[in-house]
Amino acid sequence: MAHLPPGLADESRIDLHAHTRCSDGTDDVDALVRHAAEAGLDVVALTDHDTTAGWDEAVEASRRHGVAVIPGIEVSTECEDLSVHVLALLPDPSPSTELHAHMERARESRATRARRMVERLAADHPIRWEDVEAQVAGASTTVGRPHIADALVARGVVADRTEAFGDLLSSSSPYYVRYWAPEPAQAVRAIVAAGGVAAVAHPGALTRGSTIPEDLLEEMVAAGLAGIEVDHREHDDVSRARLRSFARSHELLVTGGSDYHGAGKPNRLGENLTRPSVLAALIERATSRTEVLLP
Repeated sequence: MAHLPPGLADESRIDLHAHTRCSDGTDDVDALVRHAAEAGLDVVALTDHDTTAGWDEAVEASRRHGVAVIPGIEVSTECEDLSVHVLALLPDPSPSTELHAHMERARESRATRARRMVERLAADHPIRWEDVEAQVAGASTTVGRPHIADALVARGVVADRTEAFGDLLSSSSPYYVRYWAPEPAQAVRAIVAAGGVAAVAHPGALTRGSTIPEDLLEEMVAAGLAGIEVDHREHDDVSRARLRSFARSHELLVTGGSDYHGAGKPNRLGENLTRPSVLAALIERATSRTEVLLP
């Protein structure tokens, strides 16, 4: 069972949602933790999409920069045409788990999808698969639409990721290709079975196409969902109030995170935080042997 970071106090600054180049961020792991320290954070969660590739590097980064790191994953799920992301905090990363199997299948499907999207785009725009590969950090990186977006930016097709996702890479685009991902409740059960704690990420973000309906959230609660990311830059005041009410009525822990991606998005580390008492409750619920990485 994981232990609380020593010296965690009421004023501690905790960001439970951040990405590196192991998925679709632009910082390497060391840079993420260094930037977390510069932002005055005491704790940051490393939650790359469908991978634990950065966990080992985070051990030394935590010690070097004096910031505790929560090993985590942002697990991709799908329900009909709705994309739902689930933060898995402190799960067992071993290949024997169902969670690991889901992530492997999702990464393989995502890579195939990316190639097919580039093939479609190449018929109308100056982009090749080699352009996408140039945006990927390494073999363990989860290839996805952000890397295609960066390739389109490099080619001068679009100005930035925001423009790419708003048009050429949107789910309504003729270039879009779906990929396999587990259903949300299925992913929550796999996270819990791996000893982790599940919190749904940005469930009220209209910019992602559609908010997550309450009946689907209730299915996830029944599967073992422990938390809900209320404090996120893509939630307005009305959304936050609605989600806090849902959290209270379903006894869920309320989390906050920046969803930091480095230069890939405007999100800044520490812009939304999680209360120390909530982190303590999350850690208490984890049953795996995965430990908080301490400075």
